[in-house]
Amino acid sequence: MSERAVILKKGRDKAVRNRHHWIFSGAVAGLPEFEPGEILPVRSSGGELLGHAYFNARSSIIGRMLSFGGEPPLEAVERSIDSALALRRRLLAGKTNACRLIHGEGDNLPGLVADQYADVLVLQVATLGMEKLKPKIVSWLSEKTQPRSIYEQSRLPSRREEGLPDYEGWLLGEPIEEVEIGEEGLRFLVQLAGSQKTGFFLDLRAARRLVGSLAKGRRVLNCFSYTGAFSVAALAAGAAAVDSVDASRPAMDLARRNLLLNGLPLEGNSLIVGDVFEFLRSGGASYDMIILDPPAFAKKKADVVRACRGYKDINRLAFQKTAPGGLLLTFSCSHFVDAGLFQQVVWEAAVEAGRRVRILQRHRLACDHPVNIFHPESEYLKSLLLDVE
Repeated sequence: MSERAVILKKGRDKAVRNRHHWIFSGAVAGLPEFEPGEILPVRSSGGELLGHAYFNARSSIIGRMLSFGGEPPLEAVERSIDSALALRRRLLAGKTNACRLIHGEGDNLPGLVADQYADVLVLQVATLGMEKLKPKIVSWLSEKTQPRSIYEQSRLPSRREEGLPDYEGWLLGEPIEEVEIGEEGLRFLVQLAGSQKTGFFLDLRAARRLVGSLAKGRRVLNCFSYTGAFSVAALAAGAAAVDSVDASRPAMDLARRNLLLNGLPLEGNSLIVGDVFEFLRSGGASYDMIILDPPAFAKKKADVVRACRGYKDINRLAFQKTAPGGLLLTFSCSHFVDAGLFQQVVWEAAVEAGRRVRILQRHRLACDHPVNIFHPESEYLKSLLLDVE
């Protein structure tokens, strides 16, 4: 490793000392010449080695820590991978063959996501520094998990800021169009190419369990239903009927197949290709339970005001469509809309809809999407289970 190092300003090294992964340019006192994405030592103004990070001057986050203290960075990366895999084995063995194996900063691996679908892995690489480490990452994951194939689906706004083009394609093994996974007795088909996220909303596992515990006998509306995972969970638990709405016809085609795969009836359960806002504005019956899981309305900080208008509108419409005594399970996956702001927006929606609403439960994180307590910015998903009078 080169003796060149990044020097932090006096008094600006507290975050790194507290094991926070991000270094902003304003904290840097001295920066040597380096190749974009290169790993460099990080030192305090007094010369103390704080760890190692990869750096990219194009990004607003100029550095991302891979190791702290004197641990060599590549040893730290492999140790973090081993720790991530061990956590999933402890928590999920026998419950599912689909999970998030690596969750970025939550597993001390900034810029990297790895999801497992049966014997296939899907990677997302968000940063140039992690892109340069990708050959080693693929080699380590192949050795440690023995997958049949590894696919990369890196279509992320952060890559453009890093100077990286989007990428999607096979990194290892045979091309596979789709794979079947199991989750707590339910079966789902996951299509890998061109899908949302990495193919399936693994982060909503605990929420699907919650829906299953509440759906019996209820008429359910699943908005932004994607491939119908909530619909399957509700019907398998005895819901009276489920209507699923999504703008994507391919997603709804796969939702239909997922219902059939689980032996669930199509008759009486509508699969509607259309705009959710328009569907909620239309007339028709109300529902005993509505699931509202829209895409991220705020993909950057400048989008927050517009996103809040969208969240308020969609929740107001959902409140108006919920029968008295019904339930609304509402989500936001917008990182820049925090839990407090999201609750305020939902409150405003309830006021405008003229409904009395109580919070019954807040979101329970899926345990394979850990939030690093030293890096709370990695938390993005929040939800409220609401009783609507």
